[in-house]
Amino acid sequence: MHTPIESPDATGAGAHDLRHHGDAEVRGRGRDLTDLAVNVRAGTPPAWLKERIAASLGTLAAYPDGRAARAAVAARHGLPPERLLLTAGAAEAFVLIARALPARRPVVVHPQFTEPEAALRAAGHEVGRVLLRAGDGFRLDPADVPADADLVVVGNPTNPTSVLHPAAVLERLARPGRTLVVDEAFMDAVPGEREALCGRTDIPGLVVLRSLTKTWGLAGLRIGYVAAAPETIRTLEEAQPLWPVSSPALAAAEACVEPQALAEAAAAADRIAVDRCHLVAGLREFTEIRVVEPAQGPFVLIRLERAAEIRERLRMLGFAARRGDTFPGLGDEWLRLAVRDRTTTNRFLQAFDQALQALSAVSR
Repeated sequence: MHTPIESPDATGAGAHDLRHHGDAEVRGRGRDLTDLAVNVRAGTPPAWLKERIAASLGTLAAYPDGRAARAAVAARHGLPPERLLLTAGAAEAFVLIARALPARRPVVVHPQFTEPEAALRAAGHEVGRVLLRAGDGFRLDPADVPADADLVVVGNPTNPTSVLHPAAVLERLARPGRTLVVDEAFMDAVPGEREALCGRTDIPGLVVLRSLTKTWGLAGLRIGYVAAAPETIRTLEEAQPLWPVSSPALAAAEACVEPQALAEAAAAADRIAVDRCHLVAGLREFTEIRVVEPAQGPFVLIRLERAAEIRERLRMLGFAARRGDTFPGLGDEWLRLAVRDRTTTNRFLQAFDQALQALSAVSR
C-alpha cells in the first residue's frame, strides 16, 4: 500500500497547528513541571560552555565576526568553509531555504518537525505532504515521493517519530534538479551519528541542517548551521540579514566542535540510548500503550486512547508531555516523551500508571 500524498487546504495547515512546539507545554507554567515535552538535553548547558559564552560578552561592542566559528564547524565535518553557513538556529535555516531556493513543487515528509512546512507556506509556497504510516513504522519508501517534487524535506532522526532512516534510503531521494533537505538536528544524539549525511559532497542537491541547541542546551541562544554545495550556501547567505549570528552564539559554536566537546556529546548520546531503552521497557509494561520502535532519537512516540486526557492528568501529577495532534499524519491519540535519566523516568512511569488508573476509575 502506498504512502498517501496529501495536499492541505488553501488555508495552509489544514487541521494542524504547525506553529505549536514543545515549549508551549511548559511556557508560563504555574507549577514546577518535569519537562518531557522539550527535547533539549537535561542539565545543559554545562558549566564550561557557560564560561566560554560569558567570556565572549566583552566583545559585544564589536560586530560579530563569524569566520573562525564557520571554519571550525566546517572542519568538524571535513568540509571547506564555503560549504557551510551558520544560522540563528535551524529554524532560521528553514526560513532561508523557503525564501531563497527555487521550488515549484515542494514536498514535506510527515510526521516531522512542522517548522519547515510553516516556513514554506509563509514564503508563499503550496506544499505537498507525504504522510508516512504508523502501520509501516513510519518508514520511508523513496518511491512515495512524487517524481516531480523539486524540493523535499525529511528529518533524520525524525521528530516526533524517533525513526532513523538509513542514509542509503535518503540518498535515493536525490536527483538532478531537486533540492533534498535533510534535518539532522538530533543526529548528534545518535551514537556514532550513523546514517548521517552531513559532510557528504557526492549527493546532488543535498542540503543538511544541524542544530547545536538540543545537545548543548542552547535553545535560547539560537545557533545552527547548513551544509550544502557552495552555490547553495551563497544563495542562502545572500538572503540572511547582516550579522545574523551573535558573538556569544559564535563562541558557543566554536566551543561545541572542539575535540573534548565532541567526546562529551558522544558520551551523552550513549547515555541517552541506555536511558531510552529504560523508558521504552517501562512503557511496554502498559498494555494500553503502543510505542513506535525502534526509537533512535532522544524522544519516544507513543499511541494510546484518550491521550489528551492522560496528558492533562500527567500535568496535574507534575509532568509535561508533548501532544502529537499538531503533527500532520498524527492525531489526538499520540504523545511524544523526551528521554530523561532513569530516576526521572521511574517517577514518570509511576505518574503514568496513576493517570491511567484515575482515568479508568472515572470511566467505570
